Amino acid sequence: MTKANFDLVKEIELLRLVTVGSVDDGKSTLIGRLLIDTKGAFEDQLMAVRKKKGATTVSSAADIDLAMLTDGLAAEREQGITIDVAYRYFATPKRKFIMADCPGHEQYTRNMVTGSSTANAAIILIDARNGVMPQTKRHTHILGLLGIPHLIVAVNKMDLVDYDQATFEKIREEMDEYCAKQGIKDLICTPISALTGDMVTIRGENMDWYEGDTLLETLESLSVLDDLDEKPFRMPVQLVNRPQTADLPDYRGFMGTIASGTIKVGDAITVVPSGLSSTVKEIVTFDGNLEEAFAPQSITLTLNDNIDISRGDMLVHTGEPTTGEKSLTANVCWIGDEPLERRKKYMIKHTTRQVKALVDDVVFKREIHTLEKEDADTLEMNEIGQIRFKLQQPLNCDSYAENRMTGSFIIIDSFTNNTVGAGMVV
Repeated sequence: MTKANFDLVKEIELLRLVTVGSVDDGKSTLIGRLLIDTKGAFEDQLMAVRKKKGATTVSSAADIDLAMLTDGLAAEREQGITIDVAYRYFATPKRKFIMADCPGHEQYTRNMVTGSSTANAAIILIDARNGVMPQTKRHTHILGLLGIPHLIVAVNKMDLVDYDQATFEKIREEMDEYCAKQGIKDLICTPISALTGDMVTIRGENMDWYEGDTLLETLESLSVLDDLDEKPFRMPVQLVNRPQTADLPDYRGFMGTIASGTIKVGDAITVVPSGLSSTVKEIVTFDGNLEEAFAPQSITLTLNDNIDISRGDMLVHTGEPTTGEKSLTANVCWIGDEPLERRKKYMIKHTTRQVKALVDDVVFKREIHTLEKEDADTLEMNEIGQIRFKLQQPLNCDSYAENRMTGSFIIIDSFTNNTVGAGMVV
């Protein structure tokens, strides 16, 4: 990692989190506990969710309904469930956090995929009484496909099983075995009680048999550094800036967010898919020009040659091209109400580029319990499988394992314009 990138990360020290799990595993309660214990909830929020409506103050976490702090929709408060993804911010002296509370119902798996797509770490909640549920496995498999760097299994409601160590160990062994099947290596299991606070931010006195860190200590110690700037340079062009003012009559700047890699003034770049080349003249930002920029900065590039570049093109270092093919194979989470149809026209939106596509083949779908491959002709809502597409125009992609930004895309129904799938290039 470059010194500039390291200094930026140290300054921000932000961890993007997502909480997932089956219905009623306690996700909203856990986030409420973290907000209370880290002083991340405002007084008016606490008063709005107090248990005794006539009370004029809130003296402790026992006085409020913890789950209500994140359930913002009226339907969520009425039903006692999470429907939409709720984002909450909290901080400790060591780190800042943005946490997404994702719904547990199978019906809202699509919301969970959205909330998890940008996360650096995930907390998988499991009710100690119920153990590993089908939706727990579905969420865990999706997190594995999304390449989330850190997975934390929080076995919740330990107070309802008398803080039994054997119950925790059984769940941990099952999750270890399931995650090992799909190559997940960074897995941490922690017993907690979100309601009483044991092992969330304080150790408590009920689980002396567990020698690991509290959940908050684990979150504070996770690495947020990545190797984005060490990967090949990729910058999808979002906008061509042509002010055409008296001062800048011929100015052409190419705006976008660096998906990976670094770029310096004087570097040779190539435009894909056209193959045209030039060198970098300026790196422009709101705070002034730079000599070097790195992922994930948003910048404007000017070039030494007047070449044709438009939105949807991608700038790469000369000699480090992406693969541009009219065939695309990807792992797909199907989130549409209607099942996937062969020979139906879809739109694939990849970074800033959009192309028409047909489903060429359903290679297989995954059996969520065993992760075995099954023959299939379609994917229903919330099913996961591998699909081969035929594209009208080539897409310049990397594999998702190499680059989460340039290896991912969404599938759009060309008739309804609804997003129906999330794909990861293999």
